Amino acid sequence: MSGWQPIHTVYVPADRFTAATVTTWGQEALDLLHKHLPSPDELASVFDVPLDLARAVHPRVVAKLTDEPIEDVRIDFEDGYGNRPDQEDDHVAAAVTAVQALHDAGALPRRWGLRVKSYADDEDRSERTLRLFLESFESLPPGFTVTFPKVLEESYVPRFSSLLGSLGSELTFELQVEDPRTLPFLRPGLDPRLAAAHFGVFDYTASLGLPPHEQRLDHPACDHARNLMQTAFSTTAVELSDGSLAASPASDASDDVHALWVRHAALVRHSLSNGFYQGWDMHPSHLVSRFATVYAFHLATYPSYRERVDAWEAQSQVAGIMDEPATVKTLAAALRRADGALGSR
Repeated sequence: MSGWQPIHTVYVPADRFTAATVTTWGQEALDLLHKHLPSPDELASVFDVPLDLARAVHPRVVAKLTDEPIEDVRIDFEDGYGNRPDQEDDHVAAAVTAVQALHDAGALPRRWGLRVKSYADDEDRSERTLRLFLESFESLPPGFTVTFPKVLEESYVPRFSSLLGSLGSELTFELQVEDPRTLPFLRPGLDPRLAAAHFGVFDYTASLGLPPHEQRLDHPACDHARNLMQTAFSTTAVELSDGSLAASPASDASDDVHALWVRHAALVRHSLSNGFYQGWDMHPSHLVSRFATVYAFHLATYPSYRERVDAWEAQSQVAGIMDEPATVKTLAAALRRADGALGSR
């Protein structure tokens, strides 16, 4: 994959994915913003940020939703799609048509791909879907990857990687950490095609026996799993992504929309503060809270980080701060990440 990492990944069930999906999501998110967050004043109140920061964030969110509402999309043939053995081939063909139309129109997200079924559920179906999809393209548009869910045994990884190798030498995949059984075999060099690891909150918390109301991204059990993912891949180029919020506004009333945004923003901030800079979005409303929270996170710290890096390079220091070399490296990395996020519209 490229050095750029998307802010989010949008998952759309395969039977609902069309050439209009990106535009529709963007327009629905914009409509929600214009109706329920029309100015920086409302953004400051809902997202609990200073008004000066809100004034910088609000126009960026509007521009982002207008120009590039989805940075990364997965056409989902797994949990979001279900078991449809008599329909899946047809939906593969429809997805190919939709992707080609998006690509021809210049509207295909910079990163995109499939989530196939797990080998734990149906290995034959997983491989058939991937083969049918990839072999339907004369030339595969750039940015493709495939999400490999529920990796319950280490043997799944080389088998799936071998399949990818037979379909294209440059193909990569991302595995999902959705069960404690996955954690012990995460390590540097797990597979040369492995480009990312994504956390699956609901399967993971369910596998631990947590009650339904505790199946949330900010549960301590999820923090533990994410920390193990970070530890396993800290010396590699494997990207890390957090999971999702399975909720949408309860109604079109502003109180309900704002409540959803407050809840989602808190989870996004939790991910960001723990070093997970990408997450899943499952509903157009999530785009507003995702971009608003990410932009506020980076803009709030950018000037001070820049000052400290500049001071270090000038062999001086900011008053009251004694930065270590390791900290300066993370400051510089944070600035690069912010440049990628803030400049990606």
